[in-house]
Amino acid sequence: MDEPFGPEYVRPPQKDCPDCPCCTVDLCKRGRTSLLECVGFTADEHKDTVYGCPCSTVTTPHTAAWRAGLVRVTRLAREMPIGLEAEALLAVLADGQDVDADGELFAQLAVRGLATRTDDLRPVITDLGRTYLAARDDERATAAVQVVDVDKKDRIALVEVAAWRPEEPVTVLLDQVTADTGLSADELPEWLAAEANCHAPDTDRLVLTGFSVTPDPPQGWTDGESE
Repeated sequence: MDEPFGPEYVRPPQKDCPDCPCCTVDLCKRGRTSLLECVGFTADEHKDTVYGCPCSTVTTPHTAAWRAGLVRVTRLAREMPIGLEAEALLAVLADGQDVDADGELFAQLAVRGLATRTDDLRPVITDLGRTYLAARDDERATAAVQVVDVDKKDRIALVEVAAWRPEEPVTVLLDQVTADTGLSADELPEWLAAEANCHAPDTDRLVLTGFSVTPDPPQGWTDGESE
């Protein structure tokens, strides 16, 4: 039987991503919705080119890596905070002051993604660093969470937090919910409980942690009166 593509099949070129100089549209779509980022779906010989792609990195809002970063530093702040001296240094950076970036304290912040250096090597706080400081001061409480939609392909779930803003969907990582609850995506009930900072000004600053299975929500949980 004749080979319809000739003796050697050459894969047609894929469309370049319009938002970065390193990837295809398909690669960035996959990387944006995965903690592996674009580099995790790239052959070894091309990883250096794709590493840090802005379409999937932790510093780009609404990527899977970004959502996971918010959860990570919030849990860090609440469950295993950094030392007081390092935290004080982070607060100084948040005020825009200059600090010694060559010391051990700054290294502790940098390795956790809470601080970094600019192109001119000036030390600055990152968005994750600001999230950490906010989580240290935020009032967090158990809130009822209604599961509105589950997207198993993109690994996200849409939920509503009645004690925050009823009927305003919030996107969370599906793998976070299933890992916390021990349930598969198909087993998730309509109602869950989670720790939330219900004074957050918008969805980008609302961080849900510690999802758990709950019976039918108690009276008051669905009308913004949860404690």
